[in-house]
Amino acid sequence: MTLKPNHHAVVTENLTKKFGDFTAVDHINIAIPRGEIFGFLGPNGAGKTTTMRMLLGLLRPTEGTALVLGMDVQKQLAEIRQHIGYMSQKFSLYNDLTVTENLNFYGGVYGVRGKKLRERKKYILRMAGLQGREHELTKNLSGGWKQRLALGTAIIHEPEMLFLDEPTAGVDPISRRAFWQLLYELAEGGTSIFVTTHYMDEAEHCQSLAFIQRGKIVAQGSPQEMKLHQMPGEVLEVTCNQPDKAIQTLRALNVFEEVALYGAQIHVVTKKDVTAASQKPVIEKALSAADIAVETVERIVPSLEDVFIANVKW
Repeated sequence: MTLKPNHHAVVTENLTKKFGDFTAVDHINIAIPRGEIFGFLGPNGAGKTTTMRMLLGLLRPTEGTALVLGMDVQKQLAEIRQHIGYMSQKFSLYNDLTVTENLNFYGGVYGVRGKKLRERKKYILRMAGLQGREHELTKNLSGGWKQRLALGTAIIHEPEMLFLDEPTAGVDPISRRAFWQLLYELAEGGTSIFVTTHYMDEAEHCQSLAFIQRGKIVAQGSPQEMKLHQMPGEVLEVTCNQPDKAIQTLRALNVFEEVALYGAQIHVVTKKDVTAASQKPVIEKALSAADIAVETVERIVPSLEDVFIANVKW
């Protein structure tokens, strides 16, 4: 891979982290253009947080190279930290301080003072919808308000890049939607964003993605590219009257890559190089023999969740 620090917010080349004999991150290569929202997905223990911690300079790589905003994380860490923001899943806020006191504290940490601090606080309170709550203790805020305040503390110094580690875990869907709207606005303003998430609806709105499993990147690209090129087979959606029984019946055939329930429907992924058209009669015949009434069996464009399940094997 050719490193392009002027065009990319993050570039890694064979980035690796070992803990004794265990390889947590295994020679990963990522290139994230500036100004994009990059989604990093994988099951627990896959290596997401370890990768982020190396990019933040909190862990030293065992092998490989990582550049953040064109700077080497092993040689220019102090300079990098002036230009990045970080928001953890646990929201690094002081619950016994008020909203304003938290903003004042983090402004001081990042060297934002005087007129500039007043301007940034005003902007953040307006952005996060916290106007009128300036003097409220943080511990009294709901999860959604804490989430937006945590984002505000992470961007108080106007960083060029933002790292978010599962920032929407544990908050309600409405708060998640409002939070992502804030991220879109930041990205439109030129901020590069690296976010880990378990939510496929959020991943759909990232410009680029990477799936990681057991420390290795198993698929990457834009959501549309991944749907078109990262599926091992084709996807059939089955609507029937006994989906639970139908799943067991279809799995017992042992001829499909994946059979999974999606709401009230079943998604059946064919083996590589096997067409959906050839498998439709197989499905219909098997379900009919099991006395399951089939309404429809149709080939569909794979969802991002289909791609994720097909590429990330537990």
